Amino acid sequence: MNGKINFIIDFDSTFIKTEALEELLKVSVKDKKNSQKILIEFSQLTNKGMDGKMPFRKSLIDRIKILNANKSHIDKLVKKLIKNISSSVKRNKDFFKKYSENIYIISGGFKEIILPIVKNYFIKEENVFANTFNFDSKGNITGIDESNLLSHNNGKIKQLKKLNLKGNLYVIGDGYTDYELKKAGIAHKFFAFTENVERKIVLENADHVTPSFDEFLYLNKLPMSISYPKNRIKVLLLENIHPDAVKIFKDEGYKVESYTKSLKEEELKKIIRDVSILGIRSKTHVSREVLDNAGRLICIGAFCIGTNQIDLDAALMKGIAVFNAPFSNTRSVVELAIAEIIILMRKIFDKSNSLHKGTWDKSASGSFEIRGKKIGIIGYGKIGSQLSVLAENLGMEVYYYDIVDKLALGNAKKCHTLQELLKKSDIVTLHIDGSKMNTGFIDEKEFRQMKDGVVFLNLSRGHVVNIDALAKYVLNGKIKGASVDVFPYEPVGNDEVFESILQKLPNVILTPHIGGSTEEAQKNIGNFVPSKIIEFVNSGNTFYSVNFPEIQLPEFQNAHRLIHIHENVPGILANINKVLADHNINIIGQYLKTNELVGYVITDISKKYNPEVIHDLKKIKHTIKFRILY
Repeated sequence: MNGKINFIIDFDSTFIKTEALEELLKVSVKDKKNSQKILIEFSQLTNKGMDGKMPFRKSLIDRIKILNANKSHIDKLVKKLIKNISSSVKRNKDFFKKYSENIYIISGGFKEIILPIVKNYFIKEENVFANTFNFDSKGNITGIDESNLLSHNNGKIKQLKKLNLKGNLYVIGDGYTDYELKKAGIAHKFFAFTENVERKIVLENADHVTPSFDEFLYLNKLPMSISYPKNRIKVLLLENIHPDAVKIFKDEGYKVESYTKSLKEEELKKIIRDVSILGIRSKTHVSREVLDNAGRLICIGAFCIGTNQIDLDAALMKGIAVFNAPFSNTRSVVELAIAEIIILMRKIFDKSNSLHKGTWDKSASGSFEIRGKKIGIIGYGKIGSQLSVLAENLGMEVYYYDIVDKLALGNAKKCHTLQELLKKSDIVTLHIDGSKMNTGFIDEKEFRQMKDGVVFLNLSRGHVVNIDALAKYVLNGKIKGASVDVFPYEPVGNDEVFESILQKLPNVILTPHIGGSTEEAQKNIGNFVPSKIIEFVNSGNTFYSVNFPEIQLPEFQNAHRLIHIHENVPGILANINKVLADHNINIIGQYLKTNELVGYVITDISKKYNPEVIHDLKKIKHTIKFRILY
C-alpha cells in the first residue's frame, strides 16, 4: 500500500447486513395491526433516498415521522445488530484493528445505534460521524438534531470536507450518497459494496464493484483473513440442483450460476474455463477433454450417488476432488422400488388404463401379493441393502448377489452366483453401479436364466441392461412386468422428446430417472454435497471424497495451511520438508495420505514465512496442484 489511505465506510447495508432504521421500525411496530403497511411505506422511502430518487434529508425526516420508537427499542435493536454484522466484515476484524486510526464511519444513520456496534471492531468514537436522535423525558424519539451536517442533503460531502483528511480517501458503501463523495471530487475511489444489496445506479458509477470486504482488501493488497476472495470463486450448478445448494454457496460468498438442464461436452468445455466448483447430477458427463479445459476447477460435486459420469482418475491427476451424496437419496430409491413391485405384481397400471378407456376389468387373474415372494437384489450396496430390510419387513424372502463380499442384513440370503439368484427370484431388481465394465450386465443370457413370469426392475443405470432383449422377453411373456427408471440415452432436458422401444408395452412402468427425485432427497443432497465442498475449499478436508485420499483434518488457527497434491512417487514429503527447512519454517502439524495415483500432503506452518517458499514448493517435481489457506 503506497501512501496513507483513509477508509470511509458506510454503516447500513455495508458494515451491517441491513438498514438499521428499518430494523428499529420492525422492533417498534412488532405488535401493531398495520405493521406490514408501515414497513412497506418506510422501505420505499429508504430506497428512494439510497437510489438518489429523493433528497436524502426529506427521505430521513419522513422516515423519522413514521418511526414512533424509544430508547428501549434501540437497546433491543443493538443486541440484534451485533449478530448481524456483514459476514466479510466480521471475518476481517484484524484489518479494523490494524488500521483503526484510518477508518471512519460516515453514515446517514444514528450514533445511538452505530457506536455500540462498531466499538467492537476497534473503530474510535471520534471517527464515527452520524446523526443523533432527540428524545423526550420518557425516552421517546421526537426527531433528530437538524443542525447535524449528516441530516442535510449532501451531508456526507459536507462532513468529509470539514474533516479535511490528508491522504487518499477510499469510500466503501452501498448507497448513492456514498457515490456522491467521489462525484464531488472529495474521494479518490468509490467501491460499491454489494454483499447485502445491489443498487443499479450505484453499480454503474462505482470505480470497483466489491461483492465482499475480502474483495476490497484483495484489490488494494491489504491483509485478509482468508486466502482469496470468495466472490471470485465461481460455482456452476447444472441439472436443476436443489435451491438449498444455491443458497448455501451464495451465503458462503461464492458467485453462483445455475442451469436447469445438463450441458453437452462441447458446451461444457467452453463454459467451464473460469469455473472453480462444478455441481452436476447424473446426465452431465465430465470427460478428460472437459477437464483439460478446466484450468481453475478445484472440485466437482455429484448431487447423486453415482459418479460414473465423471472421469475420476483424470480429475484426480489434475488435483480436482470429487464429492457425492452416498446416503442422501437411498430411501427415495428404495421406496420407488417397493411401490413399483406392488404395482407390477397387481398390474395396476394396466387396470387403470383399461378403466380410463371405459373397460371394467374386475378380475384377480395374474394379480398377486408380494408377501412370500422371492426378491433377488443384484448389488447389495447402500440402496440394495436398505431395500433388503424393507422387503423382508413386508414379508418377502430376500436373496442378494454382489461381487464384493457383503454382510447379510436380517434373514437375507447370499447367492454365490448371479445365475443362482436369477433362477430363484420371482422379482429381480438391479442396483449396481454404472461403471463401463457393467455395460450389458443383464443381456439375453441373463433374461433366459430368469423364471417364467418374473418381474424385473432397473433403477441403476441405463447401459447395464440390453433394452432390446428386455422388450423381447416382455412381449413373449417371460417377463410379466418391468419397471425402468434409467435408459441408455436420456434427454438432456424436459423439452427434449423421449423415445424408447419399451414404450406402450403391457405392464411396463417407465419413469424419467426419478429414483432419487423426491423433495426430501434433493433437499438432503442439496445440503450435504455443498457442505463437503466448502470444507474442502476452506480447510482442505477430503473426507467423503470419492477420488482423493481421505483426510479428516482438525481446525487450524494462527497458522497457514499448505495443500500440496502430487503424483505418488517416493521422496515428495522429504522434498516438501527440505524446502520448509531451507526457509527456516516451523511445521505446526502435517498430514499425509496417498492412493495409487496421488499423494495429498497438508502442512500447517507458522504465520511468518518468506513468500519465496510458495514458489519453491510449486517447483517441486511431480507437483499437480498447490494452494495455501489462512
